[in-house]
Amino acid sequence: MTKLKNEPQLLKKAIEVAENYAKNRGYSGFTSTDSAKDKVECLYRLLVNDQLIQPLAIDQENGVNMKHKLALWIARQLPKDHALLK
Repeated sequence: MTKLKNEPQLLKKAIEVAENYAKNRGYSGFTSTDSAKDKVECLYRLLVNDQLIQPLAIDQENGVNMKHKLALWIARQLPKDHALLK
């Protein structure tokens, strides 16, 4: 797994976009007491369930790989000239 340039910022953007996607699907949203780990796992599983991203292998499902997968997903969704991709 190669680390993306600006991966923390891409992850933040991915969480923001995925949360909006989840709300549009009828999810009530996260509370302020939900941890970042729980948000990442929930959003990852939603995107896998909707077949927007490929699932990780069962033995590789952990927080680090889920975060990386979300960052990859948003990097592919952003326009080529977006500031986070430079």
